[in-house]
Amino acid sequence: MTDVVVAGILAGLGVAIPVGAIAVLIIETTVRHGPRVGWAGGAGAATVDGGYALLAAFFGTAIAALLAPWTVPLRLISAGLLVAIAVRGLLALRRPPGAEIHEDPPTMRRAFLLILGLTAVNPLTVTYFVALILGLPALAQDPASRVIFAASAFAASLAWQSLIVAVGAVVHHTASTRIRTLTSILGSLIILALASFILIDLVQP
Repeated sequence: MTDVVVAGILAGLGVAIPVGAIAVLIIETTVRHGPRVGWAGGAGAATVDGGYALLAAFFGTAIAALLAPWTVPLRLISAGLLVAIAVRGLLALRRPPGAEIHEDPPTMRRAFLLILGLTAVNPLTVTYFVALILGLPALAQDPASRVIFAASAFAASLAWQSLIVAVGAVVHHTASTRIRTLTSILGSLIILALASFILIDLVQP
């Protein structure tokens, strides 16, 4: 059982730790809107990680075969959503200071659903769990072990997302408005760059 827990923790950290578009978006959300909204977004990402781990544990290679034909559409959807989010974030910075907060404050529910959806179609997440699916069947044969594996992956991912939010919260609470604005610009530009990498990878032979 310990092996299953350790494997689940490693699986959760393995998909959560790489600093990709989702991590950048969580940090940027926290810097702009505060730790509660950022944590809700991180919980959305962890929920997908745990859900994918559960699907991997129970359905194995059948899901890998099902997902394979959808790799390109998922990448296109992911890239398009990332571009839209980055552009919207940059346009929001043109408003007067404080206007964004008073006009349309984001809710924890909205942040949770947004980042949950983005993580679900994130090609890095999908690719990671397809690979995990292919190697998992020998790890946990009984249903209880598989559930424990998925729960461990969720807990590990949530812990890492919470750490990311803590970093963003420090900037949110201590940095000047100018620094927060520059951080938001940098975050949006990084998200645009990551979306570009996804699209470039699609057109390369």
